[in-house]
Amino acid sequence: MPDWQRLLESAGLLLLLPLLYGIALIVRRRVLSRHGGTFELSCRLHTQHPGRGWLLGLGRYSGEELEWFRIFSLSPKPRRVWSRASLSFSRRREPVGGEQMSLYSGHVVVVCETGHGTVELAMSEASLTGFQSWLEAGPPGTDWDRHRS
Repeated sequence: MPDWQRLLESAGLLLLLPLLYGIALIVRRRVLSRHGGTFELSCRLHTQHPGRGWLLGLGRYSGEELEWFRIFSLSPKPRRVWSRASLSFSRRREPVGGEQMSLYSGHVVVVCETGHGTVELAMSEASLTGFQSWLEAGPPGTDWDRHRS
């Protein structure tokens, strides 16, 4: 086989790989949102530097848990999982500085407390309303106000 044909096949393969990756991301997102309860949710995993460390993702309610999936990952498993019992809403704020460029447009930052410390999440206003409702709508017999002093 001549060199130009090998080069052409290599170029075709290099163009095909990003296309396949994009299709796989679309299929994964459809599979994750198949049962509903998914929304755009960014998570700040590293809080050492103010305004940095945000990762775009998807949130999904799964019974008593909130699952977070990275948006550009092909993994079917969530990267983080928070249980309703250990998560409490602390406050909300507007994105500042570089956060405005890192997050989805129109999202607000939500500061939550967990048993392991503070977690910052970013979501739309409509998703925040659903998130607060989910936090308060625990099963009968639970004390949703348990984290307030």
